[in-house]
Amino acid sequence: MSNFPATNGASRDDGDLLYRLQHRHPGAFEEFLELYQQPIHGFIYRLLDDPSEAPDVAQEVFIKVFLKIGEFRADSSLKTWVYRIAVHEASNRRRWFARHRRRESCALQDDDSEIRLGRYLTDDAESPFDATYRQEQRDLVEKTLRQMDERLRVVVILRDVEGLSYNEIAETLNVSLGTIKSRIMRGREMLRSRLQQQVTATIPADAALQTE
Repeated sequence: MSNFPATNGASRDDGDLLYRLQHRHPGAFEEFLELYQQPIHGFIYRLLDDPSEAPDVAQEVFIKVFLKIGEFRADSSLKTWVYRIAVHEASNRRRWFARHRRRESCALQDDDSEIRLGRYLTDDAESPFDATYRQEQRDLVEKTLRQMDERLRVVVILRDVEGLSYNEIAETLNVSLGTIKSRIMRGREMLRSRLQQQVTATIPADAALQTE
C-alpha cells in the first residue's frame, strides 16, 4: 500500500501519481505519459476538424499539464482535469482553424478524403479483409462524428470512445449531470441517424430494388 494520500476528488491511484508529479519525483511524468498519451491523442484526433493537428495539440496539452500540475488542487480527479485541458485546447485549435480558414480567399474544401486512424487502433492479428472492413467502418464513424455539433461530439466521444463515466464527463466539462445525459442521448441518436443515412446512400439503386 502506498503512503501517498489521495486528495479531494482524486482516487488513491490518482493521488499517488499526483503527489509524485507535483513533487517532481523522477519518472513520474514518464509514467503519466504512459497512462495518458495514447488516449488523449485519440480523443483529440476525433475532436479536431483536421486530424493531422492532433499531435501538436496533444503536445500542448501535456506541456500545460507539466507547467500547471503544481496549481492543481484535486477538486476533481487527475483524469477529468487532463481531459478538461484537452477539450479546452482542442476547442481553441478548432476556433483558430475556423478563423484561419475564413481568411483564406481560395475557399479551402473540407477534407473528406482518406481519414487515417492512429496506428494504435490497428490489430495486426486481423486478416487483410477484416482490417479493411474495420477501417472502412472507422472512417465512416470518424467522418460522421466530425459533422456533428461540437457539444454533442465531445460527450459521445468521452462516453463511448474514452469510456468516462457520466459523472466524470460532467466534471470534465463543468456541466450538470442531467445536461450530460441529454447530450449523450441526442448525440447517439444523431450519430445513429447520420450513419444510417450514409450507409443507405452507398447502396446501389439496383441492390435496393432487389431487397424490396
